[in-house]
Amino acid sequence: MGVPKRRTSKQRKRLREAQQKLTAPHLVRCPQCHAPVVPHRVCPECGYYKARKVIGEK
Repeated sequence: MGVPKRRTSKQRKRLREAQQKLTAPHLVRCPQCHAPVVPHRVCPECGYYKARKVIGEK
């Protein structure tokens, strides 16, 4: 296993770790029920996707 020759400085470590941040999910409004939904997913409230009922249809 490789062993570092030099200690990683605080600045270098913090610059690297600054890239690993959490982002809030992008939400859009469902055209049927206007609930907030993640894009390109079935609406969990009404079951519609692209103006078609895909959940709860029998």
